Amino acid sequence: MRRFPSVKKNSDFQTVYKNGKSYANKLLVMYVYETGRDETRIGISVSKKVGNSVVRHRVTRLVRESFRLHREKTNSGLDIIVVARAAAAASDYKKIESAYRHLCGLHNIIRESK
Repeated sequence: MRRFPSVKKNSDFQTVYKNGKSYANKLLVMYVYETGRDETRIGISVSKKVGNSVVRHRVTRLVRESFRLHREKTNSGLDIIVVARAAAAASDYKKIESAYRHLCGLHNIIRESK
């Protein structure tokens, strides 16, 4: 089984925060930084303000699943950091996915289908 491409190191998170571009909506904040690598990686940050560990992990899984389903349409060579806001705790999958797709559209990281 192949590992999920994720941003894990604090230095990588800090690089994206400092040099990347960010857009936000009611549920999520997305930072995008071009790395020039072969694949796109995602880092997900959910603070204790969102809820207890069960709620935080649920939000993380929903964001990761949204990324997984839209990875083929996303440009390659990017580091994406998604920060969940407190309103994401009460949201279902459809709302999280819609917020994720909205932010991808703002960043222009979705490839056009042919």
